[in-house]
Amino acid sequence: MTKSEIVETDAGEARITWHPAPGKSARLLLAVSHGAGGGIEARDLKAIAAELPAHGVSVALVEQPWRVAGKKVAPAPKTLDVGWRGIWPALEKKGLPVISGGRSAGARVACRTATELGAAAVLALSFPLHPPGKPEKSRADELLGAGVPTLVVQGGNDPFGKPAEFPEGPYELVEVPHGDHGFAVPKRAEITQDEAVKGITDAVARWAGMLAG
Repeated sequence: MTKSEIVETDAGEARITWHPAPGKSARLLLAVSHGAGGGIEARDLKAIAAELPAHGVSVALVEQPWRVAGKKVAPAPKTLDVGWRGIWPALEKKGLPVISGGRSAGARVACRTATELGAAAVLALSFPLHPPGKPEKSRADELLGAGVPTLVVQGGNDPFGKPAEFPEGPYELVEVPHGDHGFAVPKRAEITQDEAVKGITDAVARWAGMLAG
């Protein structure tokens, strides 16, 4: 059963929606936040929250304070980091190793703060390697500096960075064929939208299973 919790942070009120693993089966807690242009209704976040609890991974979908406040535009990266730090004590109370995760801007936050917060690992969904059309403005240093086991799930046609553009590094990258920044695939693709989403949840479940040992 899901439930939501408001958490006070130095950036304002954040919201955590809990999707717990059944009974006492939880081995890990995956906390995952949204990007700068959307919320926790993103297709990948919804699918992960629905699927991972059956694999012994409780999921916490985190809404940054700017979303809870009803604002349309995300604040500066430093403010996003403040919000993420603020929800961390509520995650640690569960007594489980915490995977720090996010999509797009949320993935950058997870990478930037992972070592500082003591995250067990990082899940980066649609990591925005660079602004569209500006590969020279790389954010690879954030990804490479995460300092913990990291899984990147990236659309094959993501304008913020296609898989082939990513540098070598201490992380695993899973490609979602034909996927854009929101993992949408065109109707002419050889995989369906449902298959693309299943590829995401299968990859995250497999990776989390390896982390849990």
